[in-house]
Formats: sequence, structure tokens, C-alpha cells
Amino acid sequence: MSTLLTDLRAHATAEDRKKTAARLPDGYPVIGVRMKTLFDLAKAHSTMPLTDVAALLDEPEYEARLGAVCVLDFKARATNDPGALYDLYLARHDRIDTWDMVDRAAPRVVGRYLMDRPHDQLFRLARSANPIERRTAITAPLYWARYGTPAHLPDLFRLAEVLLGDDDVVVSKPVGIALKYAGLLDEPALLSFLDTHAAVLRPAALRYAVEKLPPPLRAKYRR
Repeated sequence: MSTLLTDLRAHATAEDRKKTAARLPDGYPVIGVRMKTLFDLAKAHSTMPLTDVAALLDEPEYEARLGAVCVLDFKARATNDPGALYDLYLARHDRIDTWDMVDRAAPRVVGRYLMDRPHDQLFRLARSANPIERRTAITAPLYWARYGTPAHLPDLFRLAEVLLGDDDVVVSKPVGIALKYAGLLDEPALLSFLDTHAAVLRPAALRYAVEKLPPPLRAKYRR
């Protein structure tokens, strides 16, 4: 058993177990650790070997696997060569199965690694039957919008096109969030995208996509 898992179990409480279980699907195994404690413990254990991170992903409990992806995220912040982190994330995506696991690690672990590399894997994920994998496809490019240049954005918009009509809120919300941040980097590109696609964007996606636009433009695209 990894020392991170030992520490997570040591910080479990019945109250936090109840709170965590209430926001997860029925029957999802939990330890019962508050999120701040989990993040602090993951940071403290961020130098753990990747073999131990992979072992954590084998654990059934939510906090063990969220802790694993938090460690991946902390490792990605500390390295200039995140290839091994990217490989582990994709190889074990079946164990990364909640929206917050994706949001915690996909931008730096997947998006950063792929920013100046081919994006074929993201397009494969965007066409997955699994909505959590589709979320990775559109959440990873947030890194390009936050830390890249307008030249990094064309495939973000193409991925959003693939997911335009996705009815799963696990996907439609991050589509809108990715578009919003792309618009902060290149507003004309966002407006061009919206001129073509606003009518078919899911309501949740459109609401987030226009959130940072000036009021007259928000009014133009909202429906």
C-alpha cells in the first residue's frame, strides 16, 4: 500500500465519507477525505514513483484515484518532459472516470504534452462512446488557450466542432469553457466560430462560450 493511500485512510471521517458519497454515483467506493486534505497530501507525495501512481489507479476508492491524478498534475508542473505522465494517463483512462479527475490532470498532463505535437489522440477521444474520455478531449486544450498563442487554437476549435451537439452535460459544459478561454486569447476566432455554430451548440456550451464577451455580443449569440 502506498504511503499516500495510508495517509488518506488516516484522515478519513464518517462525515466526509457521507459528503463525498452524496456527490458520486450510488455505490461508488469512497474513503471519506475532504478535498483540501486530499490535495495537500497529494502535493506532499508528488515525488512518488509512477509505479505507485499506477497502483493507486488500481484502487477502487474515489479518493485514491483522484489522489493519483493530482500527483500526475503536480509532477507535470515540475517537469519539462511529461511524456511518461501522458502515457500513464491515457493507458489508464478507464480508471480516470469522474469529471473532476479529468479536470485536475488533463490540461497539464495531456494538453501541455500535446500542445506542439500532433493531436490525433484527442480527436480519437472526442469520438469515444465514453463521455469522460470526450471530456478529456476538450479539457486538455485548455492548456493551449491559457499558455499558448493563437496559433495553438485551430485544433481546439476543430475539437469543439466534433463535440458541438454532444448532449451529455459532462461534455457540453467543458466545450463552452474551452471556447471561452480560446476567446480570451483570440476573440475574432471565437466570434467566427460562433457565427457558424452558435445555433447548434448545446445551451450549456453556448452559455459558457459567450460568458466573457462584451454584453452586446453575448446578446447576439444567446438564445
